[in-house]
Amino acid sequence: MTEKLEFDPLLDDPATRVLVCCGSGGVGKTTTAAALALRAAERGRRVVVLTIDPARRLAQSLGLRELDNHPREVVVEGFEPKGELFAMMLDMRRTFDDMVLTHAGRDRADQILSNPFYQTISSSFSGTQEYMAMEKLGQLVAQDEWDLIIVDTPPSRSALDFLDAPQRLSTVLDGKFIRMLSAPARASGRGLLKIVGTGFSLFTRAVSTIVGGQLLQDASTFVQAFDSMFGGFRERAQRTYELLRSPGTGFVVVAAAEPDALREASYFVERLSAENMPLCGLVANRTHPVIATDLPAAKALAAADDLDRSGEAPLAAAVLRLHADRVAVADREKRLLARFTRAHPGVSLVGVPALPADVHDLDGLREIGRRLAGE
Repeated sequence: MTEKLEFDPLLDDPATRVLVCCGSGGVGKTTTAAALALRAAERGRRVVVLTIDPARRLAQSLGLRELDNHPREVVVEGFEPKGELFAMMLDMRRTFDDMVLTHAGRDRADQILSNPFYQTISSSFSGTQEYMAMEKLGQLVAQDEWDLIIVDTPPSRSALDFLDAPQRLSTVLDGKFIRMLSAPARASGRGLLKIVGTGFSLFTRAVSTIVGGQLLQDASTFVQAFDSMFGGFRERAQRTYELLRSPGTGFVVVAAAEPDALREASYFVERLSAENMPLCGLVANRTHPVIATDLPAAKALAAADDLDRSGEAPLAAAVLRLHADRVAVADREKRLLARFTRAHPGVSLVGVPALPADVHDLDGLREIGRRLAGE
């Protein structure tokens, strides 16, 4: 039998320092992260929640006008938690800029920040958002100001991209192609030709024709300025990766009780297991359980048909049909979750019944927290 995922012992345990909520987009992952952070703060911990979701509704639900790249304490009239709650929203470009300013030195940082090639990769390069989420997590842990850090990871439809992003980004930036782009300046023009001959000159002219001479020059200048930071990229990525595998970290996979979402959740669970990441369990979000009743869907539909034929009690017939629909949805969700648990019998699970309306305030987050805790 699948164990129930118990959140309150996890949130109360001082050994739990980082919780990572992961899952595909649209399954309620951001709301789950915020609800867990609120509940942990109300139970006495000093918590910061890092979200990737730019939607203003999360800030509004926390009682804040907006979130930015630095932790902001949630101070709202009537909200008096035993602990403290901070929230922030990842600003990918700002995090990249701050990293450059911290590790490159003022003069070199100015050279990097003003480079058009850097301005392009820092805002739109594949994997940059995931890498910066890891970078920001590493910064928060290093500050050692919070009992618990809860991370809402970037949505991914096919894999835990944020685990791959640090290596992928550093590999590209340190790759042969970009190193070749920077070779002319590093070899000081004519010196290069003496080393590699005219073949490289033909190569650079060909690349210039394809990507543009100015872009080639910008890339070359960027790599020279960024050269001293390559090692730091890899070292920080490795430290954060090891942090994610440590006993103080826990992963929470969030999914809807839908075929596609559960298939992706299976992939997440398998990937986390392959990476030896500590998995807490699965949150089956927005489920539709039926209040205990002995009336099956088929009998409810038959009774509704009888009432329709007699022309009596149309409201009762409508209620019976609504009940039959809810039972059918609940049965379908049970079958899907049973299939998941058969495939992953060791994964703890908690179902979170859907709310009648979207979460838009602390009370809504608090109710989600209660449902996560099985109350």
